[in-house]
Amino acid sequence: MPFITGGFPSLSCTAEAIVALGGTGVAAIEVGIPFSDPIADGPVIAQSMHEALERGADCARVLDAVRRARAHTEVPLVAMVSASIVFRRGGPSFIGELSDAGFDGVIIPDIDLTAIDPIEVACKTHDLTLSLLVASTTSAVRTAELARHCRGFIYLLARAGLTGEQAGAPDIAGPVARLRGATTLPIAAGFGISTASHVAAVCAHADAAIVGSAFVRRMGGADAVEQAVAFTRELAAGLPRPSSAATPR
Repeated sequence: MPFITGGFPSLSCTAEAIVALGGTGVAAIEVGIPFSDPIADGPVIAQSMHEALERGADCARVLDAVRRARAHTEVPLVAMVSASIVFRRGGPSFIGELSDAGFDGVIIPDIDLTAIDPIEVACKTHDLTLSLLVASTTSAVRTAELARHCRGFIYLLARAGLTGEQAGAPDIAGPVARLRGATTLPIAAGFGISTASHVAAVCAHADAAIVGSAFVRRMGGADAVEQAVAFTRELAAGLPRPSSAATPR
């Protein structure tokens, strides 16, 4: 599951990248809605969001880019968006906006569970997946509570700290086994997954590997879409085609 920043390096590139990546067989594409105070994002993604906002890629324009892309691809699309944006734009009504734009799911990394009920209902109403983040250090009680609110898949933090490229593959065998004890939903692991060997190691246990910073870094130049497609093929080399169980639908 590649992560791209909406509006980086441009809104037109976002639409083109979604269509092009959709043709490579990825399980889904995660589109980050630019936010002035990124949640747990390392310098590469944080800088991409800053540049996107500076170039006018507000939420409405990113949704327009997704809408244009949706007309040309059926790949599942998942929005990564801060709770502050969700509620500032109307909460449940914003979930409807995501659906209308062509998204199939939403990840809200910083939502307070005391405020999640109307969002959960809206996701069910619009048939969107809802994914929350679970860390390997999350208690069993908290993990079960988070899992109960998810639909579609769960986002497992493969590492502690911020996003960013790392040298070694994360060890997720134990965290995945514990999480499978709390849910039957597919598990997508992200944070610090940067190479084909990382993807292979992660997918030996989880249902999908989310690659973010390494993708965003490669999309900083003029040939962003070509770089993204080539990197996708590099990451997927030697892996079986993702099964439907790993997609949000």
